[in-house]
Amino acid sequence: MHTSERQTMRGYCALAAAASIWGGMYVVSKYTLDFIPPFTLLWLRYVTAFITLYPLAARQKTVPLTRSDHRAFIAVGFVGYFVSVGLQFIGTRLSSAHNGAILTSASPVFILLFAWLMLGERLIPRKLFSVLLASIGVIIVVGWDTTATGSRVLAGNLALIGAAVTWALLSVLARKFSASLSPLVITTGAIFWATLMTTPAMVIEWRFLPVSGLGNPVLWGAVLYLGVVSTAGAFYLWNKGMSLVEAGSGSVFFFLQPVVGALLGWLVLGEHLSLSFFVGGGVILLAVLIVSYRRA
Repeated sequence: MHTSERQTMRGYCALAAAASIWGGMYVVSKYTLDFIPPFTLLWLRYVTAFITLYPLAARQKTVPLTRSDHRAFIAVGFVGYFVSVGLQFIGTRLSSAHNGAILTSASPVFILLFAWLMLGERLIPRKLFSVLLASIGVIIVVGWDTTATGSRVLAGNLALIGAAVTWALLSVLARKFSASLSPLVITTGAIFWATLMTTPAMVIEWRFLPVSGLGNPVLWGAVLYLGVVSTAGAFYLWNKGMSLVEAGSGSVFFFLQPVVGALLGWLVLGEHLSLSFFVGGGVILLAVLIVSYRRA
């Protein structure tokens, strides 16, 4: 296997791991959001993640950061970690863990578009077919397995779609900035700025949404998991993967989220799954295999 092929395979493995972690994150978030409101939980996630990543990033970054570096951190932190993840938490609170994993998986469609517009990546048939096939898999699951209704769920679903669009923009920005900065440094710097941006929203939120269950050790275990694994670990893996492969090809791995998220939602939360989940999940996995296939 050539060096470039090994690099691509490493990127695919990193992206698959990140997407699988995030698929499980919706189940943990759904439990935690019953006690801690969205932006307060987001702030706790980012503080935990920054404490985890900063010693590693400081050791790796031996030259001073420039203004351009900080602009990159602010862009990634605002678009991806403040707006997108904030919308994910709001949407998951109002909707369900199942819908959270499914609807945000629309991101790859927008990643292809942004990668074409901002990075000049070609819209080759294999990428387009893989995204189309995976989108059909999502439609199968959503179209045949949607049981929740009401304005609250609708608002949550719209927030989740907004999260998908902004996460696509984040993914392309991470790919763009990785030319001059390591994924670890980008992730750490962006989380720092996202923490600052989240603080005012958290304080305003306290006026309307109470915090409860702080004496529950299981709740704090969930917060640590969200901060260390789902934020520090998965954000780094996603940015690392995006630095090793084309954004359009890597985007398809985002579709692994609904497979893991819906399955864990069924196992842990008792959310309903029908045969359509397994049919749609199989179609999504086939799309991932197609985009990963490299002819000799």
